[in-house]
Amino acid sequence: MPEATAAEAGYLKMAAEFSFRARMDKSSAQGPVFQSASGSVVRDVNGKEYLDFNSGQMCSALGHNHPKIAAAIKEAADTMIHAHSSHYNVKEVELAAAIGSVVPRPLQKSLFGESGADANEMAMMIARKYTGGHEIASPHISFHGLSDATRAVTFSGWHANHGPLPTGTYALVAPYCYRCPLAQTYPACEFACLKTSFELLDAQSTGRPAAVITEPLFSAGGVIEPPIGWLKRLQEMCHARGMLLICDEEQTGLGKLGAMFGFERDGIVPDIVTIAKHFGGGVGVSAVVTSAKIEEKVVEAGYAATHSHSNDPLICAAGTASIGIVVDENVPARAAHIGARVIERLKDLQQRFEGIGDIRGRGMLVGIEIVTDRQSKKPDGATGNGVARACFDKGLIFSVRRNGSVLRFVPPQTTTDAQIDDAMEILETSFADVLKAKRVN
Repeated sequence: MPEATAAEAGYLKMAAEFSFRARMDKSSAQGPVFQSASGSVVRDVNGKEYLDFNSGQMCSALGHNHPKIAAAIKEAADTMIHAHSSHYNVKEVELAAAIGSVVPRPLQKSLFGESGADANEMAMMIARKYTGGHEIASPHISFHGLSDATRAVTFSGWHANHGPLPTGTYALVAPYCYRCPLAQTYPACEFACLKTSFELLDAQSTGRPAAVITEPLFSAGGVIEPPIGWLKRLQEMCHARGMLLICDEEQTGLGKLGAMFGFERDGIVPDIVTIAKHFGGGVGVSAVVTSAKIEEKVVEAGYAATHSHSNDPLICAAGTASIGIVVDENVPARAAHIGARVIERLKDLQQRFEGIGDIRGRGMLVGIEIVTDRQSKKPDGATGNGVARACFDKGLIFSVRRNGSVLRFVPPQTTTDAQIDDAMEILETSFADVLKAKRVN
């Protein structure tokens, strides 16, 4: 292994000298340095393998280097990589039709971007053009991107020292039932969080509300699941004020929660939907999807949006292939199976470890909240961060959220039952090691 270790040192030296360190969860030039991946496993330059229960940056939920994605990219690379963004190209039109085949009507029309932030920015501007309003609201645990426009409606973090942000954005009280900000209990609360939020929004509004943008399940905010009926009531309250409902399905859509889209559980169809992440199977492509009625009005109002690469044949080919995988491999059913097995194993661990206060999520997006004890529910970020570090050292990757008190698991749909069991054994051992060390100290 000496050459591999030397290779890693060489990459880290280059990274320290040349790589900008503005990353979401890491600000130092330290290992590992990843080199290859397949399915649910990634490998570093030292040859060490990791079970990737974060799906890369949640973008490889179909599995790393899926052969159908690789084949689609190769075919596009052999024919046409880039296209004039003012004109249609074959791969772009095919992707729009593929999306149209999996979204419920009246959703029908797609506009493409290169990232989730792109799509959410475009969705907010479409809502503003359609309604004639300006103000956008989002729940206080939401994440919609880290561009200036999307950071302004991202309230789960990443605001410090980034102001001033664009105006006309407001936070809503989120439905965080495990630790309700209003000290209420569902269902007796009758969605007090929405009632309170809209009373505040009505009081602060200048009379120009445009939309609410929300996730159907709050991922970066801590894998927080709204109660059934919340999303439907939210849409009703939006429409009563002439506002549109934008569902950010970038971390939840295309099968990840056990259905094609997360909003389906509440029996609604949003006015606008955004998709990204594993939409490209690991390639950067995103989409805004809305109705023909909304498209007609905003185009007539002069709305135009594109980037130099937002309808490139290469990324559109990857998007079409990813939708084919979701449908042909029945990713919703696979996600439901993975989620059920992960939650079953986590519940076993909860019986052993008092610090696992809550288990929540759907499909391939599952989280646990770590507390000092289940009565007080006091967040225990120190233990959560310690467990995450121990798991990483043992070859299991996942994310920590809410300052370490929430562990988030996003295994790719390629993950086998044996790999789930291996991951849960690593998690169990790491919990035991961290708690033992705490007792000794």
